[in-house]
Amino acid sequence: MRVAVYPGSFDPVHLGHIDVAKRAAQIFDRLVVGAYASPIKRLMFSVDERVDMVRRALADVDNLIVEGYDGLTVDFARKHGAHVIVRGLRVISDFEMEYQMAMTTRKLDPQMDMVCLMTGLDYAFISSSIVKEIALADGPIDQLVPEFVAAAVRDRMRLQS
Repeated sequence: MRVAVYPGSFDPVHLGHIDVAKRAAQIFDRLVVGAYASPIKRLMFSVDERVDMVRRALADVDNLIVEGYDGLTVDFARKHGAHVIVRGLRVISDFEMEYQMAMTTRKLDPQMDMVCLMTGLDYAFISSSIVKEIALADGPIDQLVPEFVAAAVRDRMRLQS
């Protein structure tokens, strides 16, 4: 069985994440989407909230599970029997960071490979940061995230103001 892990903060999950996850699920027998519990950035949603949103967004994908995790991604991948980490690439500047992550991953576990999927053209400009910035300015995010995520982001913004 070919198992891959697709890690990220998914804060919030957006259509670009969903695109990459669905395409990766077609390539691998099982895809484990890992919501990183404590990245080095300010989070809008808890890991449990992010896991729930990703599960809802990808509920139609049969060969996929979603879990929160902490620690090294290579350890999370090993726990699930994965030898591949999936990452999405949007723009050329993503490549440098992903290349560095791939080399670091190989140093930590020489058996672990990284596969980068180009985000679909319709989603190449979307990032979680952009979604939050637009929402903060009370702009429309409905074309960037699933409807239930847009509602959750708007609710969280109201609570924080």
